[in-house]
Amino acid sequence: MCSTRSRCARLFAPAALVVAVAAATAGCQTTQPTQPTAALSLVPADRSDADWQRDVVVYGQQYRAHPADLNVALRYAQALRATGRRAQAVAVLERASIQSPHDKVVLGAYGRALAEAGDYDQALDVLSRAHSPDQPDWRILSAQGAVLDQMGRHAEAQRYYLTALKIVPDEPSVLSNLGLSYALSKDLGDAEATLRRAAAQRPVDPRVRQNLALVVGLQGRFAEAESIARADLPPQEAAANVAYLRQMLARRRDVHLSARPRGESPTGECATGCPDTTASSGATQSSSGSSSGFPLARD
Repeated sequence: MCSTRSRCARLFAPAALVVAVAAATAGCQTTQPTQPTAALSLVPADRSDADWQRDVVVYGQQYRAHPADLNVALRYAQALRATGRRAQAVAVLERASIQSPHDKVVLGAYGRALAEAGDYDQALDVLSRAHSPDQPDWRILSAQGAVLDQMGRHAEAQRYYLTALKIVPDEPSVLSNLGLSYALSKDLGDAEATLRRAAAQRPVDPRVRQNLALVVGLQGRFAEAESIARADLPPQEAAANVAYLRQMLARRRDVHLSARPRGESPTGECATGCPDTTASSGATQSSSGSSSGFPLARD
């Protein structure tokens, strides 16, 4: 059962994803990068905020006593990331990467932390060194895809996810990332199909099912979306999830209204002649520039 509404909300993709998808389907464009597609940090869903705060204290003390211990550094950085202390996590992992520049576990964690902090170009560079073409890591492939999604490079991101799925077919975390990537590129049909495939895996991560509810709701099937959001949850948690889903879908409607060309009625009809909006109908773009990377995942 959810102890707070914020904990329930974490089951869903970030609300910024809803705005990004709505903006794309409304035919408008933004220069802001999207938020993570729930791919940068796979912290256990059953851990509470108090658990992570306790880890910050425990591993923080150990880290100060033994800063060269990589295992302690990794655990401390994970707790910092889980409690939103992104810059501090980056600093801890940067020091660890300098100490062990070829440790792929350290590089993977460092790359994810950089992406969470918004340094996408450096994140891609670090993640490309966290595995190699002859020994690819599907978790890193998925992580790289999520970084590219945040940069608005959805077609590239999808190639990374598909490469990861060649290694781990039907891996729900990768399928979930791929489904949300399809949603960001306005392909809601493939997004739904992919998320249904992810939700069919056992055991099912509740976050996958809630992302499916989001995509179904974005297609206007609100009753079905609420049914998916309530599935297998205690009443209080189900109610909180549905309330959050409604809030996010309301944002989508607000974006559609604000993106409607001048003179167009709420039904989509032009009363005085609407301008051609096809030139700006692309998916969300990034102002972060471009970077290259090996075809993100959560910890």
